[in-house]
Amino acid sequence: MSDAVDLTLTYAVHAALRRELAHLDRVTTAADRDPRQVLATATGWTLFKKALHAHHTAQDDALWPSLRQNLAGRPKDLALLEVMEAEHAALTPVIDAIDAALTDPGAGPLRLGQLADALTRGLAGHLEHEEETALPLVQRELTAEQWRHFSRVQAHHIDRDAPLLLPWLLDGADPPTAAGLLARLPVPAYTACTTRWIPEYAVLDRWNPGTTP
Repeated sequence: MSDAVDLTLTYAVHAALRRELAHLDRVTTAADRDPRQVLATATGWTLFKKALHAHHTAQDDALWPSLRQNLAGRPKDLALLEVMEAEHAALTPVIDAIDAALTDPGAGPLRLGQLADALTRGLAGHLEHEEETALPLVQRELTAEQWRHFSRVQAHHIDRDAPLLLPWLLDGADPPTAAGLLARLPVPAYTACTTRWIPEYAVLDRWNPGTTP
């Protein structure tokens, strides 16, 4: 395995996405409030979509193409990358359908719950598939420069939303992982994250209605 490819951030993103899927399940199965009202105005749903889009877009733009170059002549491995991209693409219409259901008077809580279940199954299955098959391939085959390029692209995709997405990523991470991720930040971002962004995020009840920034 290559020491140049550190997957700590990737696994942290996956853990955060799984955490949010659990919140989504609780919201869409609650009997005491309309889940459509919650998702329509909750920061949690907005952050989940932003984080997932940034993560998958960076992979599609910069990770899989680089890996595809290195795997020329290996059809089985190349087919795996196509599957990864197809699994990404399959999630988009489900998320769009959830958003459409939030403003459709004819789409009740049952329909929303069915869509949330489909999203949970699809994303959870993809994350597991990626961790079992694609990430070991990334660690074996990607060069240090290719990994740095991917990291830069991923950072670019979250840059505007960093004040929310960085604390979101660190939420629930074990202390060594959180410390390691913070240590990678440039000094201005580290200072802003530890002194402003994390405290502001800590008081945000992101899965309650009316919290969308």
